[in-house]
Amino acid sequence: MNNSQQRGATGRSQVRKAELIATGRKLFADTSYDALSMDDIAKQAGVAKGLIYYYFTSKRGYYLAIVEDSLAELVARAGGDTDLPGVERVRRTIDGYLHYAEHHPAAYRTIVTGGGGSDAEGLAIRDSVREELVATIAEGAYGRRTLPPIARLALVGWLSAVEGTTLDWTGALGAPDQPDRTALGALLVRQLRATLTVIEEFVPECPAPPTAEEPSDRRGDLAPVTGSP
Repeated sequence: MNNSQQRGATGRSQVRKAELIATGRKLFADTSYDALSMDDIAKQAGVAKGLIYYYFTSKRGYYLAIVEDSLAELVARAGGDTDLPGVERVRRTIDGYLHYAEHHPAAYRTIVTGGGGSDAEGLAIRDSVREELVATIAEGAYGRRTLPPIARLALVGWLSAVEGTTLDWTGALGAPDQPDRTALGALLVRQLRATLTVIEEFVPECPAPPTAEEPSDRRGDLAPVTGSP
């Protein structure tokens, strides 16, 4: 096989894998990991079971590939709009995060609970999304992705609270008196503002961005979200 043929075969393989992952995302959106057998998956995908094993080695490997694909979408949505001013990026990051959780609740739950299990691979997926989101928030608030340890820990604590809040919110979507995404986003932004103020007390070199009432010659504001992107 010449180089051109090899590239063509590789391209077709990547397309096939992407198709299988897309099918898996739909299947696992409404059905738990344990409830689907490989025979069920192959039947729904319209392929031989061996093809899934060929690309992903095992059911667990297939599932983790689906979770990683969902993770990439979550991070891309939350961390987009890099040309916006920093504080606006923070607001958009939170809204993008909630938008993903609202529209992909099963995938979101899988990501933040460790890939559907407590094994090292699943926990690594969860930790990677946390680190990326903390870095994105830090970049929006301070203009840099790397922070002193105590500042980073404060943001990790805030994000852990966000995860718990979002899990509860997605589990009750449609229930009476549940806040919409904009209202919840405003709450989380306000809580983030409080966290950034505490960080400044402990780490003066990480000053909190000013509120809307403070002078405009400072970095910007973290007033509550008032609308969707």
